Amino acid sequence: MRSRAGVAVITLVTLGLTTALTGCGTDTEAPSKVRSDAGDDGKGKFGSVDCREDKCIALTFDAGPHGKHTPRLLDILKKEKVPATFFLLGKKHIDTHPELVRRIDAEGHEIASHTWTHRRLTELDADEVRWELERTNKELKKLTGRAPTLMRPPQGRTDEEVNKISKSLGLSEILWTVTAKDYKTTDSALIKRRVLEQSGRDGIILLHDIYDGTVPAVPGIIEELKSKGYTFVTVPQLFAPGVPEPGKVYR
Repeated sequence: MRSRAGVAVITLVTLGLTTALTGCGTDTEAPSKVRSDAGDDGKGKFGSVDCREDKCIALTFDAGPHGKHTPRLLDILKKEKVPATFFLLGKKHIDTHPELVRRIDAEGHEIASHTWTHRRLTELDADEVRWELERTNKELKKLTGRAPTLMRPPQGRTDEEVNKISKSLGLSEILWTVTAKDYKTTDSALIKRRVLEQSGRDGIILLHDIYDGTVPAVPGIIEELKSKGYTFVTVPQLFAPGVPEPGKVYR
């Protein structure tokens, strides 16, 4: 293993924890720019929503599927007619609940990668990074019939080498603009409040369907944001008619 961890630590001290957890040392691009650059010739699919006109926001969930919480979440999303993007984790999740992966796909949500073991990619050598992503791609393709085109690096930690490997595998890196830090609390009311305070047009909301307090907060989040005129979309819809480019980082 190369000593990339030391470089990551130095960068972390220099840039601060917040920067490190949302894409340390890597330039990011906003959905609005991708849409603008695509013009009228973009290849992205709109579905029933055009985010150039509508006030869109994307609901995303990391590190599932979870045997108890994910089915309840899917029931909520189905009832509310809200599409989401699921950044799925391999070990003890995809391999343990393949039926939930198939259900997420069948119900029209976007399936994406959150690596196989959730190790920080910036602390791994190139072969290990590639394995984390390739293994997840392979299993998701086996379950859904297609490999994902999006991935979210654990803790948002990425760098030029991760970008390069992602590009070679056809993966765009998607970070976030809204975090409830639901990994630190089971207080559903607090999770809801944090999301609502940070949400804005073209927002990408980060939640986890593996924690006890998160899914109970989702109905209130959806209700409040809908009342404020937001339309929920998947991450690809947020970029249409543009398409996220493999190897680039977006938020």
